[in-house]
Amino acid sequence: MQEIDKVQENEILKERYELALERITQLPSEQICDKVYQDYFKRMAEFVLMMVDTWNFVSDGSLYKAPLEELQMKNRALYEDILPENYTHSYANPDYALDCLGESIGRELSFVYTELRGMIPAAYEQLLTDMVIRMELLLEVYQSFAEEVPAKEHLRQIIYWYVNDYYEMQAYERLASQLLPQRDFATRIIMESDLSDIRYLYYYGEYVTENEIRTAKHLTQLSESTLRLMADTYTEGYRIGFEVGNKDISIKKTVNIRYALGFERMMRQAVLNFDRIGLKATAYRAGYSIFQGRNVNKNGYFGANPNKQFDYDHKDDQALFLDGTIVERKLECMQKAYEELKNEAAVFGGPAVLEIFGELPFVPQNKESACKLSDKQQKLSVEYMSKLGAMQNKYIKGEERSFTIIAFPVPDIGEKYEEIFDEIIRINTLDYKLYQGIQQTIIDTLDKGDYVLIKGMGANRTNLKINLHTLENSEKETNFENCVADVNIPVGEVFTSPRLEGTEGTLHVTRVFLGELEYKDLSISFENGMVTEYNCANFDTQEENRKYIKDNVLYHHDTLPIGEFAIGTNTTAYVAARKYGIEDKMPILIAEKTGPHFAVGDTCYSHSEDVKVYNPDGKEIIARDNEVSILRKEDIEKAYYNCHTDITIPYDELGELSVVTGENEVIPIIIEGKFVLEGCEVLNEAFENQH
Repeated sequence: MQEIDKVQENEILKERYELALERITQLPSEQICDKVYQDYFKRMAEFVLMMVDTWNFVSDGSLYKAPLEELQMKNRALYEDILPENYTHSYANPDYALDCLGESIGRELSFVYTELRGMIPAAYEQLLTDMVIRMELLLEVYQSFAEEVPAKEHLRQIIYWYVNDYYEMQAYERLASQLLPQRDFATRIIMESDLSDIRYLYYYGEYVTENEIRTAKHLTQLSESTLRLMADTYTEGYRIGFEVGNKDISIKKTVNIRYALGFERMMRQAVLNFDRIGLKATAYRAGYSIFQGRNVNKNGYFGANPNKQFDYDHKDDQALFLDGTIVERKLECMQKAYEELKNEAAVFGGPAVLEIFGELPFVPQNKESACKLSDKQQKLSVEYMSKLGAMQNKYIKGEERSFTIIAFPVPDIGEKYEEIFDEIIRINTLDYKLYQGIQQTIIDTLDKGDYVLIKGMGANRTNLKINLHTLENSEKETNFENCVADVNIPVGEVFTSPRLEGTEGTLHVTRVFLGELEYKDLSISFENGMVTEYNCANFDTQEENRKYIKDNVLYHHDTLPIGEFAIGTNTTAYVAARKYGIEDKMPILIAEKTGPHFAVGDTCYSHSEDVKVYNPDGKEIIARDNEVSILRKEDIEKAYYNCHTDITIPYDELGELSVVTGENEVIPIIIEGKFVLEGCEVLNEAFENQH
């Protein structure tokens, strides 16, 4: 009976597709509305028809037979309209949409086009439902112009019900792609393609540039032993993360791989490695529509970003419809999806992430035309993320899951790309035993103290006091984790969750990139460990600067706690960044190891605070909670902010880092950017060899 129902559903879906296609084919020649809007609908129809051609190109197998030149031509055509050189005259650009279509409905129509672009993944993955619902969205909007220009409220109702009606299906599909290995669109490309033939890069439907092509070619030139070393470091980091976190990997069956196009040769070896330890790989595409969320910082598998300003312009499109009812609807849909996939969620181990860096720095433009969340909507967004985080932890328990992250450069990093790539491989595979010993010396010293003082030098205005937890038994307890090459590759930090009470002062960095966004003169002040003031110098007004930080660092929260204090020890990475002039391009994963860093948001032990964790010396790390996270015992929604942003002070801006004991003895660890603590001298060798 269920099979018959499925057949009937497919027949109905095909009929909807044919009807929608027939109607959209007629749009370019019709004149049912004012010519101001006719150009918009003509271009929308042409885009949809291009997507239908793309669907057919994939479904009949032409994608896999076409020569490289044809694949490149078709790939560019898909993204040409939003490329920076064309974006000025694209309806995806809210400035242009409002200029051409009017202040009253320009944002809504720009959103519709942005959502239509979700047909690109649908065509390549052959997801007919995803094609149909977007075609019908366009037709419903078009029909509303039949007699007169519709009111903004009418268009917003169409968008509202589009999201409301299809969120259940989309929530299930997104979760299924994370948890079910049989949703193998990407892993089949990795495992079955001829990776020596770069045409495979065009099988995803992602935007492909010289970055992805050169990356793929470079990996082809690496020896098998080097590729294995890269993959082994990545997969062993994941396995060891369970080990050091005192978690049982044997009860897990899946791992979610996240990567950038071009790294498939490494990922193929990683998939085989994971398989040998009993884990099947899953992979999902980075967010591309209103249902998954759109952001400059990609999460999943992804190609080149055709235009980061496009993503930035549309990151808050939910402002068009977000209200309390939609929040409840989204949570209800996620709850249903988790229930249907609860067995699969229970055996999900967590993500294994390969990040890239080296792309041209992105400095966003704040546009009045872009959608913006109201204060009420910001609170609703925070509420949703809090409840969703608690829900996820119910089904994918924090005390049982782990992760790992590794990063490699892409060719945009500069002329010495191959040389830098080799240097990063070396950094990612440094002798962790050496660092483990040095870091233990630092931890033993820190454990003598009540608090840590951090002061900037030169233009850096940092002046912070970080309060530490009290050790009841210093023979068996410690405040700091000795972090080597496991979940956060490469080696090189000791970290803790500070006490919030008594933690105070100002954190300042002259320039930093967080989540691919630049911050100039970023300053954050704390009282009792909570953010009280913040500012930067990116824009002309204080209001714009504060909003930029609240949106992209505080994630709409009014305040956040210091969730982590750490001391990075990877001076080799710091010197390499200086040598090649890539300090502004280093990912936080490596940058956080090149000086002390501070995370605003949740602690590093978020959702797994009750799991006992030990350093290699056998001491238990007791600083897993702070005064906010401990609230989980009363109300879990008050305990977590579902964000964690690391901000690093580079060594050359660091005047002093000292620990102060209960007897007011001040023990310096770093003075004027150099390690002065006895037993850490080897860390300064990288500085001495940099000239």
